[in-house]
Amino acid sequence: MELQTVWFVVIAVLWIAYLLLEGFDLGVGMHMLVTARDDRERRLMLNTIGPVWDGNEVWLITAGAATFAAFPDWYAALFSGLYLPLLVVLVGLIVRAVAIEYRGKVAHQRWARVWDAGIGVGSLVVAFGVGAALALTTTGLPLDAQGDRVGGPFAWFTPMAVVGGLAVVGFCLVHGATFLALKTDGPVRVRTGRRAALWAPIALIPLAVWAVVVQLRDGSAVTWGLTIVAVGLAVLGALAAHRRREGIAFVGIAGFAVAGAAGIFAAVYPVVLPSTVSASFDLTIATASSGPYTLGIMTIITACALPVILGYQAWSYWVFRRRLRVEQLPAAHAFAAAVRR
Repeated sequence: MELQTVWFVVIAVLWIAYLLLEGFDLGVGMHMLVTARDDRERRLMLNTIGPVWDGNEVWLITAGAATFAAFPDWYAALFSGLYLPLLVVLVGLIVRAVAIEYRGKVAHQRWARVWDAGIGVGSLVVAFGVGAALALTTTGLPLDAQGDRVGGPFAWFTPMAVVGGLAVVGFCLVHGATFLALKTDGPVRVRTGRRAALWAPIALIPLAVWAVVVQLRDGSAVTWGLTIVAVGLAVLGALAAHRRREGIAFVGIAGFAVAGAAGIFAAVYPVVLPSTVSASFDLTIATASSGPYTLGIMTIITACALPVILGYQAWSYWVFRRRLRVEQLPAAHAFAAAVRR
């Protein structure tokens, strides 16, 4: 297998890993606004992702950095063409991270509500923006022969961008609900399990639409098979959530995203960024990649570092595998000043 193909697969895997791991983080953030009934339940939800949320965000940085190093023309066309929406995503990431860190600094209801809104809205913005960017990566941007975007600053805002944004938002809501049902006990467990079963048939439709659009244009027997498997896993996850089989529900919804995203990436290969202006302007793994020496050095470094990263992250999830209950949370308190006059 050529190194260009290897790195296309690696980048696809990195994006899928981000959707899986950060997906339930973003979903939990949104559920803090739409599902939690009081401050203690919101604190419980936040504690389920407390040990892992910042590590999960690393996959986004890694995917972007790998694209920059392995396919610089892809990176340049995508990030310049989507400058405005990706700037909004960056602001959402910052607001969300600050809100998570600052929420517990003052034991005051109004203070907590402000940062809860930051967590929820920031999670929504990030999910929608990432979904729109990935959808446009696989369905196309208006690019000219030099790989530059043509049109105004909102030329990227197409129906497929909206479908992609809604797809990731819907997936995160269902994925986050199955995660909360798996990681909590008591009323939150029951309520989020019911939400996952009720919302899955509707919330996962945009992701299915995105996959079908790509398959109709570029699909093969293998990629259509992956799409069918994804739908089957979604049905399995929804049924398991209805029967309160939280582990199977979580795996089913996660498998839906993996199979569906794998089918999308496999269908567009070897194109990394289609042009809606002309197919002759498409960026492919051959026209957008770095040189063989760069790809070779990257492969060696990744082969050494990736197993360590995966092992550490798996260990952290194992350590924090226990369910949480509202009764286990200590009373909210403010941090005392370190220095007093």
